[in-house]
This record gives sequence, C-alpha cells and structure tokens, in this order.
Amino acid sequence: MTAVATEAGDGTQERRREQRGWYFYDWAVSVFSTSVLTVFLGPYLTEVAKAAADADGFVHPLGLPVRAGSFFAYAVSASVLLSVLVMPLAAAVADRTGRKKPLLGASAYVGAAATCGMFFLGGDRYLLGGALLIVANVALAVSMVLYNAFLPQIAEPGERDAVSARGWAYGYAAGALVLLVNLALFLGHETLGVTESAAVRICLASAGVWWAVFALVPLLRLRDRPAAAHVPGGSRGGWRQLAGTLRDLRRYPLTLLFLVAYLLYNDGIQTVITQASVFGSEELGLGQTTLIAAVLLVQILAVAGALLMGRLAARYGAKRTILGSLVAWTLTVAAGYALPAGVPAWFFGLACGIGLVLGGSQALSRSLFSQLVPAGREAEYFALYEISDRGTSWLGPLLFGLAYQLTGSYRVAILSLVLFFALGFLLLWLVPVRKAAAAVGNTDPGRI
Repeated sequence: MTAVATEAGDGTQERRREQRGWYFYDWAVSVFSTSVLTVFLGPYLTEVAKAAADADGFVHPLGLPVRAGSFFAYAVSASVLLSVLVMPLAAAVADRTGRKKPLLGASAYVGAAATCGMFFLGGDRYLLGGALLIVANVALAVSMVLYNAFLPQIAEPGERDAVSARGWAYGYAAGALVLLVNLALFLGHETLGVTESAAVRICLASAGVWWAVFALVPLLRLRDRPAAAHVPGGSRGGWRQLAGTLRDLRRYPLTLLFLVAYLLYNDGIQTVITQASVFGSEELGLGQTTLIAAVLLVQILAVAGALLMGRLAARYGAKRTILGSLVAWTLTVAAGYALPAGVPAWFFGLACGIGLVLGGSQALSRSLFSQLVPAGREAEYFALYEISDRGTSWLGPLLFGLAYQLTGSYRVAILSLVLFFALGFLLLWLVPVRKAAAAVGNTDPGRI
C-alpha cells in the first residue's frame, strides 16, 4: 500500500513538474504575438516597404504590384495560408511517432531565429521582412498545435481548466513585461543615443531572444509518450489525415458542435483585438500613445482575468464560465458603441473589460476542447482547432468592414460583432459537455 501511494505521489510530482515547464512555452512565445505582431512590426515594415516603393507607392514582390501600405497585411495573410498547409503535416508526424517534443523544439527555434533576424530590417529590405514574418508566424502556429496537444497528457481531466488558465496567464504576464521594457526603449531612444529605427529593430529581435531562451524550459521538462497503438490515418500524409479527421468528426457530432461554437465566438474575440486600435484611432480620435497604453493594460489585466476565470471554472464549471464570459464580451462590445470620442479614460475602461475576459475565455476554451478529443489523437485534433481558428479569422473582419462600408460608422461596425458572441453562446449552451467527453472515450471530467 505504501509503495503504491509512493508511486502515485511520484507520478503527481512528475506531472506537476511537466505542467510548470509547459507554462513556460506560453511565457516564451506570447512576446512574439504582443510586441512583434500587435505593436511594432506592422508600422515598421510598412515604412520599410514605403522606402522601397516606386513613384506610385507600389512595391513588386514576385513581380506583383502591391501598395506599400498593404504589404504587411498581405504577408500576414500569406503566413496564415501557409500555416494551414503545414500544421496538418506536423500533427500527422507527432501523432504517428509520439515525438511531439523534438517537433516543438524545431518549430520554436525556427520561429525564434526568424524573429531575431528582424534586427536586420533596415533600409528598403521589405522582402526580407515579409519572408521573416511568414517563417516566424508559421513556426508559431505549428508550435502551438504541438504545445496544446501536450495538455491532455500532462493534466488530469479535473485540473485542465486551471492548468490551461495558468498557461495563458504566464503568456500575458510575459507579454506585458517585455512590452513595458520595449516601450521604455522606444520612447526613450533619443536619451539612450539610439535611432528610432534601431530601437524598433532591437524590440523585434528581443522577442526572438526571449522566445529562444525560455523555450528551453518546456523542452527540458516535457516528455514524449509512446504513440497510440493505432492512430487512424497514421500512415497517410498530413492533408489526407486532416480529411480523415473531418470525416471522423461525424462520429463525434458534439465535439463538432463545440468547435463550431468556438469558431464563432473566438472570431468575434480576434476581431475585437485586431480592430480595437482602428476603432480607437478613427472613430474616437485617440493617439498612438493612448492605443499602446491600452494594449499594455489589456495584457496586464488578462493575467488576473485568466487566473480568476480558472477559479470560477473550478467552482461553476468551464462551460458556464465561458458562457458568462460571452455575456461580458457582448456587454463590452455594446459599450464600445456608446463611447464618447476624444476621452481616453472611457477607452481604457473598454480595455479593462476586454482584458478581464480575454485570457480566461481563450484558456477555458482550450481546456474544454481537450476533454472532447480522442486519446492518442491530440495533435491531429488540435491542428484542426488551430486551422479552424486561423482559417475562419477573416469572417469577423469581413463583417466589420462591410458594416463600415455600408454605414460609414465604426460604431456600427464594432456593434455588428455582437452577432458572433450571440451565436457562439447559443451553440455552446447546446453542447452537453459530459456526454461529449464520454462519446470520445474520455473519463468523466467532474465539474464541467
């Protein structure tokens, strides 16, 4: 009896050790999303492209005429499309071989190296910038599939909400910390004797260094498990396996229903994140400093929000907590419609509302989905999760853009996003989570 208890205790300690290591990949990689994609790279790469543009304002990647101001957006779109092609391949190899960790390490260090290379984006090297952005963003997408696929293996069903929430909290904490340091460097570059261009390039490269250094922690602590005895589609290529996964989803209609619900409300979340700065600058007339400060505020509050919602999930269940967060998202977006122009305090209030529900709704969605994935096929299903997320992320911006085009009002455009939260709420409410987990062969997760 004592030996059994000791073995169980050792297993718990090993699991906790892996979980602590797992958190640090969020800590490592979130800085890229915050400092590079959200704040610094877009404006800087656009200026680099403008420096290379012809008299009509066009650059010519691959011989195609592209307005310099559109180059960053097109590069991001290209990276998303390439991610959709690459993620199934990585997932197929991971599930077939059981070697998630080497693939995670490879994708992490390819992405970190590409990000470090952004230090050399001087002059008119817009093609270099676009190529590095595509490589880094694809590597990020692949690594997140593999990282998320570890969650069902390192956490028992009843603890996944808390583990996932802590991971997101680590990520937002790192994003806020590094962004704060980067902003200090950017705003004080003259005092430090550094040009503005050099300050931005240092900020970009620092995200790569951070990614590379802290990725070591999960790579040292996580361990691979043997592949399942039979992984359907394991001998097929990645795209054929993805097609098989989609066909297989017909056997698990409740998992599919959750996935559709997630796609809808997450698209609303992603659109709020990407379009809030446009709303703030164009509709409310706020300056760049105010907008960056609001991004920083969101990052800081998202840490507390993720941890708070993780605790709420332990008490009320992940599904109820996510449903509550969607109500909060709806109220926040509706409040945005009524914000007065030229008053930063109200915009900061909106940022507070976003920050408190942002991390938690994403973290609990990840842990809830992990309960609905067949054992041994984690990477395969999380590849579908990531592909669906990225592949439909144009729907929200499209609705936002159409609403503005038809009405000429960003207020109506931001209010139109309520549709995504309302439909996502309805579909998630219809998912019997405990029944869905049992349908894929998973144990009862307890309070859910």
